[in-house]
Amino acid sequence: MKFRAPLTAAALLATASIAAQAQARPMTPEDVAKLESVGTIAVSPDGSRIAYTTASLPDVTEGEENGRHKQQLKLAHAPMNARDFLPDDMSVSGVTFSPDGRMISFVWADEDEDDAVWGIPVDGGAQRKLAAIADADVRSHAWSPDGSTIWMLAAAEKDEARKKQSKAGFNAIVYEEEARLNRLFSARRGVEVDGDPKQVTIPGYVSAFKVAPDGKTAVVQSAPTPQVDDSYTSKRAHILDLTSGKVLRVVETPGKLGDIEISPDGSQLSMIAGVDMNDPADTTLHLVDVASGQYRALNAGAPEAAVDAEWLADGRLAAVIHKGAQSALRIYNADGTVAAEHDGGELILTNVEAGGNTIAVEANAPRHPTELFVWSNDAFQRWTSHNPWLSEIDFGNQRTFRYTARDGQEIEGVLIEPVGGAPAGGAPLILNVHGGPEAHDSNGWQTAYSKPGHVAAGQGYAVFLPNYRGSTGYGVAFSKQHQGNYTDPEFRDLVDAKRALVAEGIADADRVGVTGGSYGGYATAWTSTYYSDEFAAGVMFVGISNQISKFGTTDIPYEMYNVHSRAWPWDDWQKMLEVSPIYHVDKADTPLLILHGADDPRVAPSQSYELYRSMKVRKPDVPVRLVLYPGEGHGNRKAAARYDYNLRMMRWFDTYLKTGERGAALPPERPALPAGTTGTKSED
Repeated sequence: MKFRAPLTAAALLATASIAAQAQARPMTPEDVAKLESVGTIAVSPDGSRIAYTTASLPDVTEGEENGRHKQQLKLAHAPMNARDFLPDDMSVSGVTFSPDGRMISFVWADEDEDDAVWGIPVDGGAQRKLAAIADADVRSHAWSPDGSTIWMLAAAEKDEARKKQSKAGFNAIVYEEEARLNRLFSARRGVEVDGDPKQVTIPGYVSAFKVAPDGKTAVVQSAPTPQVDDSYTSKRAHILDLTSGKVLRVVETPGKLGDIEISPDGSQLSMIAGVDMNDPADTTLHLVDVASGQYRALNAGAPEAAVDAEWLADGRLAAVIHKGAQSALRIYNADGTVAAEHDGGELILTNVEAGGNTIAVEANAPRHPTELFVWSNDAFQRWTSHNPWLSEIDFGNQRTFRYTARDGQEIEGVLIEPVGGAPAGGAPLILNVHGGPEAHDSNGWQTAYSKPGHVAAGQGYAVFLPNYRGSTGYGVAFSKQHQGNYTDPEFRDLVDAKRALVAEGIADADRVGVTGGSYGGYATAWTSTYYSDEFAAGVMFVGISNQISKFGTTDIPYEMYNVHSRAWPWDDWQKMLEVSPIYHVDKADTPLLILHGADDPRVAPSQSYELYRSMKVRKPDVPVRLVLYPGEGHGNRKAAARYDYNLRMMRWFDTYLKTGERGAALPPERPALPAGTTGTKSED
């Protein structure tokens, strides 16, 4: 175990100064692999301290063992003044403060034990277990207002009989019929952890809960089953009596349900939710009267999206609002009127927490991932600075870019220009299309394992992230424009984006490619088949190729119906087939790299198999490759799979897009890994 020295402003400035003297260099996939960012934050009740986690992946490029994100706990007292609070081999979650502010509690598993609630005094001392469930992992926890009780949401009880059957080979799975429901327990603080916590009856599958200020009731988010479709269509807020387990009332929202917070006096909830069953996303902020369960929207119809909210000690409500590609911190009075609004400027705010008179936010910007900021003296004051080596990077200019689609609709997106600007005749351009489509890209940090961002800009590419129709951040009406008609106008917006950027002299019309995951993967498949004449290369990730078979193999059929197709496949089989990329493979002339998690439950890997096989048989002269990631689902989670993805993506674009040679030979099956990467160290 080792502890790092406190992070000071002087040390950071010295590091940045030294780095700035070095010659600027382009960003690389190896840089992406070692990025750190702020994970979660919690503000002490008096506002004097902020606990947060630093999230990072093992750096496989330096030989670290492959794995998923780890989160190390830190405690900050002032700007650039933080220290590690636990050994760096402890990865924790669910960080919060005890009501008296004297302890930080978190969820962690010690060696071979189950996840339990642990705590560590803020004034120093060793961590100790506070509460646990003997037969299951604790998933989240909360304190009673007086600090006497810890409430724990835990996994279902372990089924020892089933475990024995499985060991004997009887490990069959009955699809969607073996629901494992979470359980809620209370444990008295100070009681031995191996005692018997008290179980509270809860309705259905509870995914989140908050304890009310009176300590007698809680608000739980519950759906009938753990199925993803139920979480989209049937999740509701329940007011629960913590003593009896009786549901006192249900907030009957009609659509998706997001963040819920309880006001300091317990009389109101803030609730971010959809406005109806066909609303693609929970982006509208509501106030709920706890006594009656009645609710009202605060920003319905506005061209924006509510992202997160937090009640302040004085009864006002702070909310993070995204307005297109930018963001703001809005303060509401208790009656729902707007008290103030603070523009995020170059910052993209993503989360807000508060304690005492302190309002803390998580935010990223075009040149740094997520960091901790505090609203102070009418400005967002930066409290943390990870990745000091970013000062060495030669970044491309990043800005919002707007264009008018052919039918007159204005579309916005984020443009990253190549380092040094676009050359005469335009640069090779990558359209990086977000998934959903009920999501949006902000003008903040846009470089990741599956996002070319500044790695591509450093290699001479322009990158454009379009908030095409169906995106959030521009109001519910805009996000519904694609409904009932897959591919048009949403993917037509991509062609119009290309043409607008060519007209501006930014892009070379003959060297434009597309990449994206999930719905962005669908966009990539569509632009590589139906719009193949427009696009010179594609990198498709966990994407859709056949809307008919997709329906039968996904875990979100009702989500597809409610917010996407607005029709069932059998309503018009031919129409559904014609919006499937496999139907248009005869048009395909675009080199296509297809990547997929082998265990994806959302978009079955068979979607990638179908497109790959169709292209191999029908268009054998068009370069195509299918890469599967064992153990990965709807997005890669482990460090090695992420790094491998980034290498493959950039190599594909270098081969087919930068050169404009659609007929170039396939690159080698496996990318070259640098010396020092796990399993590749030189034996010399």
